[in-house]
Amino acid sequence: MNETPIKTFLLASDFDQTLSFNDSGLVLSELLGISGFEERVAGLARSNLVNQGGELAYLIRHDPEFRGVRREHLVEAGRLVRLKSAIPALMDFLARGTDGYRFQFFVVSAAPREIVISALDGVVPADHIYGTELEFDARSGEVRAVKRVPAGYGKVAVIEELEQRLGITPDRMIYVGDGSSDVHVMLHVNNRDGFTIAVSENKQLARIAKSTVLSDNAFSIVVPILDQLLHWQTGDIRGLFESYGLTLNEWEKERTDRVTISAIPPSEATMAAAAV
Repeated sequence: MNETPIKTFLLASDFDQTLSFNDSGLVLSELLGISGFEERVAGLARSNLVNQGGELAYLIRHDPEFRGVRREHLVEAGRLVRLKSAIPALMDFLARGTDGYRFQFFVVSAAPREIVISALDGVVPADHIYGTELEFDARSGEVRAVKRVPAGYGKVAVIEELEQRLGITPDRMIYVGDGSSDVHVMLHVNNRDGFTIAVSENKQLARIAKSTVLSDNAFSIVVPILDQLLHWQTGDIRGLFESYGLTLNEWEKERTDRVTISAIPPSEATMAAAAV
């Protein structure tokens, strides 16, 4: 008998306010005691001087108050970033895959790569994280150059690079993001029959993303993937959540999935896992 071929999806996710609750630039500025970060970002956005999402890289390189940033500051800021819950469970599910389907997960973010690696240490391998790449002076420790910023069309370039390297066709591309800096990459993914998920009520993204899921739990992005891409039944989706010790309390099944998830007692989680 012929075995059903395994289909592999490339799943790429933004970091700031997608896997986390905070903007990493705000966390870094608070760590350094620098005020007015949001106002500086807004000013750069109005000037159209940099791609949306690339403001922190610009400030680190050109703003006098941010010139004191060192690698150790970025690592410490990563430790302070507040992550959404159940990211380890999400990584476990994606690594295991499901019948006939596998997932390759990568983070593609305009945040400095050191921050993202530090924040996701032990959860996402460093070689699966694409972020802003900074070059540090060996003597002073200051940032002397910005080598790459995955913001705007920069994210498109990373996605195409990953597709080519992994041999994954564009129609098996999934992208998850939250803000205006994700517009270009979402349009690119949609135009090539991929699947896009917004995790915020950003009006620009709401008109572009094929699905929107609103939750403080990272595992929630599994809902539209299983429901719309893999065509699972609702009961099976709930069963998967229970196998990870999670309860799908509320699911307003519209174009926007509003999902509320809670942990179930360990004893019940063990029984649910054994039943799957």
